[in-house]
Amino acid sequence: MIRTIRRLAVFATVVIAPPLAAQGASPSSGLDVIAQMRSRHAGDWYKTLTFRQTTTIRQRDGRDTVQTWYETLRHTPEHGTQLRIDVAPLENGNASISTWDSTWVIRADTLAAVRGSGNPFLALIEGAYVQPVSETARQLAPLGFDLTKLRSAAWNGQAVWIVGSTDPVDTTSAQFWVEDQHLMVVRIVLASGAGRPPLDIHLSAIVPCGKGFLATRVEMLQGGQRRQLEEYHDWRCDVTVDPKRFDPHAGKP
Repeated sequence: MIRTIRRLAVFATVVIAPPLAAQGASPSSGLDVIAQMRSRHAGDWYKTLTFRQTTTIRQRDGRDTVQTWYETLRHTPEHGTQLRIDVAPLENGNASISTWDSTWVIRADTLAAVRGSGNPFLALIEGAYVQPVSETARQLAPLGFDLTKLRSAAWNGQAVWIVGSTDPVDTTSAQFWVEDQHLMVVRIVLASGAGRPPLDIHLSAIVPCGKGFLATRVEMLQGGQRRQLEEYHDWRCDVTVDPKRFDPHAGKP
């Protein structure tokens, strides 16, 4: 699951969504789209998820390296959305635990570092469907999405809402694209800074999972070149998850 992109110190503009957004009316802002994502799946979206991921990473010399990651996600009212990634071989005890704004790095089953940046994309793949709209907007703010901007378009034969841009030729502003069938995020564009091309993240191969849906293929591009490919296998939703897996001090799970 997306974890290579760092938080950006840019804040989205947040407005109050009109009540019709939660009733299926045509959205007029990004916050309306988030409200529809929440209301469409209210009470049904899975709270836990496990899967095995084949991760292909493009190195600077052009070579690809392939890793296997075992991922466990949960959402609770107390802790929000949390994601644990265990990197094979599992006996090495290398893992990470992330929230939207923090990461705990585990090496040899021991906490090695705590970082003040997390996986803010958790708000788009899980949080938007299970937490208040205002909380999702707060978690998205560091990514720089302007939630006052919205346009519609087509993407791979699907109608989509594009949050963060109103210009059809804008391919560099921070934006996320939501398809209108299941209200799933299918594309995320983020500025990279330092004169580098923006990151262009494609989410596809959407399948039912529990009473929700899951994008099982994630491709990260930069300057037209693939940086990372994530392919999910053996996914299961709403399964029992041991809370100790999200305790960075718990040792070997």
